[in-house]
Amino acid sequence: MKIAKNTVVSVAYKLSDAQGNLIEESDEPMIYLHGGYDGTFPKIEEELDGQEPGYQTQIQLEPQDAFGEYDPDLVKIEPRNRFPEPLEVGMQFEGTPEDGDDDIDTLIYTVTDLAEDKVVLDGNHPLAGMALRFALTVKEVREATADEIEHAHVHGADGLEVLDEDDDEDEPGSAPTLH
Repeated sequence: MKIAKNTVVSVAYKLSDAQGNLIEESDEPMIYLHGGYDGTFPKIEEELDGQEPGYQTQIQLEPQDAFGEYDPDLVKIEPRNRFPEPLEVGMQFEGTPEDGDDDIDTLIYTVTDLAEDKVVLDGNHPLAGMALRFALTVKEVREATADEIEHAHVHGADGLEVLDEDDDEDEPGSAPTLH
């Protein structure tokens, strides 16, 4: 079966920076609903469109096609007493940008530096501002179920939805709260 709109695609990947340094290699394939549903980057969908299982490719995404340019305005300094202890570099918190409105999604802020009374938080994705190389191998392609198409996301490898007690159903783009 060929990859087309409303197919579910399973892809193994290796992610490297532009210099070829490995960032991440998938243990489990990435599974997404093909056809503009925000399941993966548009340039990856474009590259895989019309391909079949076994297809292999390498693609480089510039920052604007991946996690965006680095935005220094998303770095903020907060009083340390606003955070729980123990506090460590690398911890993450959800929040909204100071000049944002209620319609803007919350961001995940990562603690990047600690001082005695201050905390430096960065709302940029850790890979923002980086050109990324993806080595992709299409593993499987199947027709999406009607429910998957209606909900605009994959319901598991076989199309059966797995309900999770704290599942944010039908909230595309919602990020899990990370700690």
